[in-house]
Amino acid sequence: MSGDNKKKITFPRYQQIAVALAERIVAGKYPVGSKLHARSTLASNFKVSPETARKAINMLADLDIMEVKHGSGAYISSKEKAQEFLANYQETTSLTKMEAGISQALSKQKADLEELAQMVTNLVERTQLVHKKFPFSPFELVLPTTATNLERSINELNLWHSTGATLIAIRHADELVVSPGPYAKLAAGDTIYFVGSELSYERVCNLFNIQLNN
Repeated sequence: MSGDNKKKITFPRYQQIAVALAERIVAGKYPVGSKLHARSTLASNFKVSPETARKAINMLADLDIMEVKHGSGAYISSKEKAQEFLANYQETTSLTKMEAGISQALSKQKADLEELAQMVTNLVERTQLVHKKFPFSPFELVLPTTATNLERSINELNLWHSTGATLIAIRHADELVVSPGPYAKLAAGDTIYFVGSELSYERVCNLFNIQLNN
């Protein structure tokens, strides 16, 4: 499979900013205990909205890399947590690229079936390990015919605001749609891939009235 045919996988902008900030913390540009630039300054530096900058800071706070003190600002709290975060980010990026590679191999029917099966096995095993410690690892959920809110667009569902989950891909039949737009509709039999916390996963299941797996 040539590199030109590979699909480019990108994470949401606020997650990219979180990674960039973690890299600066590990590099010593933001020492532990120091105060981060004002949110508006951070937004200007990365050319994003203040809301996107806020989400990046909150994500690092959730991972104990930063501490947000109301009325004071955001402070760097752990270089070690930032190093762990970056290591897991690299692992998750590798997993996401592997998923895209598997999908393309299946669609073109050119991959060796035995090797492909081993890749899938490795992907599942590694994903289960990363799920326990890193929020970028994607959850996978199949929408049954009994699910509620089917045939509605992502925009209509207000998915992120109602669940905290970020949808990164939809598999419909043999087609994998990466980074679906706000008007993409979800149907019975679709498999959705999203990133978020365990609470986000529960909320997505509740949104579609799907019983949680024990």
